[in-house]
Amino acid sequence: MAKVYATGKRKTAIAKVWLEAGKGEITVNGQPLDIWLGGHEAIKKRVRVPLEVTKQLESVNIVAKTLGGGYSAQADALRHGISKALVEFDETFRAVLKPYGLMTRDARIVERKKPGRRKARRSPQFSKR
Repeated sequence: MAKVYATGKRKTAIAKVWLEAGKGEITVNGQPLDIWLGGHEAIKKRVRVPLEVTKQLESVNIVAKTLGGGYSAQADALRHGISKALVEFDETFRAVLKPYGLMTRDARIVERKKPGRRKARRSPQFSKR
């Protein structure tokens, strides 16, 4: 089986994911997942969810490049990219991943600042006198 490519996104973070048959190695930005995320066990677990749900933890290798946002948003973008790549790899995985909400892109991004406001919605402080 050839390599499968997918792009995952979350906020301003983007993950480019290449998936191929293998032994279950996950490499992100040239580093193994354990080194890339360090001691963030909960976030590492969140990245592996699509593989656990589809029982592909030991049968596919993942190489990914992430950019933008912080490490948490990058991890969520990676999870989205892995899910999309798995569906590209085998169409039957879509029915398994969709109920877990793994095929949905989390579209919440920072709202832009408006003129006459201090932030996106925060008004300047009002002084009666």
